[in-house]
Amino acid sequence: MNYKFSLLFLFIAIFSAGLVKNTFAQSEPVLYFCEKYDADKGEIGVGDRFYTGPITVVVKSSHALLCDDVHIQFDRYNESTGKFEFYKKFPYTITPTDKYVYFRTNSESDLKFDNTGFYRVFLLDHKDKTVASALIEIIR
Repeated sequence: MNYKFSLLFLFIAIFSAGLVKNTFAQSEPVLYFCEKYDADKGEIGVGDRFYTGPITVVVKSSHALLCDDVHIQFDRYNESTGKFEFYKKFPYTITPTDKYVYFRTNSESDLKFDNTGFYRVFLLDHKDKTVASALIEIIR
């Protein structure tokens, strides 16, 4: 009898695990990269591995970002220390109702990677709180 009870319990545990909603490491908003953004064609060359030079950072969400003064920050991985270290930070102004934003080189910033390596890229609000982040590899 005890064997049947434990088998029933195991069956119920496995069955209920299938009913639980999936959770993801990063659900919203999502930050990703492309070579450039074209008004007619949209994102061109989406990826996470690029050559040195300018890059476009894209943030997409199903809800308003609720930010106006934001920053894009790069942290570069230092192989000798095994840690990410601050590299560059660029200010931008967006509309709080934006759900889709792209950041690219403009007159106020130099949004490009000069050196190869691995980078963490953040979208930070005016209090330097992380809105979204992603990793990118820069190669020659």
